[in-house]
Amino acid sequence: MNPKSLSLRPKTSLKSRFTKGFLQALKRIHRQRSRSPNVSSPREMCRRYLSVKIAADASMASAVGSRRAWSRALLTRIRSHGAPRVYKYSARRIDNSKKKKKCEDGEEIGVICEANELRKFVPGGEAMDICSLLDEAAHYIKCLNTQVKVMRRIADIYSAA
Repeated sequence: MNPKSLSLRPKTSLKSRFTKGFLQALKRIHRQRSRSPNVSSPREMCRRYLSVKIAADASMASAVGSRRAWSRALLTRIRSHGAPRVYKYSARRIDNSKKKKKCEDGEEIGVICEANELRKFVPGGEAMDICSLLDEAAHYIKCLNTQVKVMRRIADIYSAA
């Protein structure tokens, strides 16, 4: 007999697990919003934006569970940073021309350079070899796609009401 078939909890889809967690987080954010006196200030709007972004990331990583390195890294990052902070960003331009010159030398260096660029986008990607990085990136993209579909659907439902 297959041990997986003995599981007491029925399998649910990634989409439904994400949706449930995200909606619960949105309810929490909404309750906090109603307690805040200055709802429409730019600072409050930015704080709420960051809260929703963190809720979406945490819900997706929780829905995936600890099977994936990117979800573990994302949850660790969220837990270590605590509550969202509002930052002021400068409009300073960064010159990347030195980095690009280093990567144009050869094909192998180009692949390594592109893998290093991909590592910046996949949570926990800094510590992965190229094969693991590609596998995790593919799964992360699939999950981001699911996240966008669910969020669009939620927006459609609430904008029609």
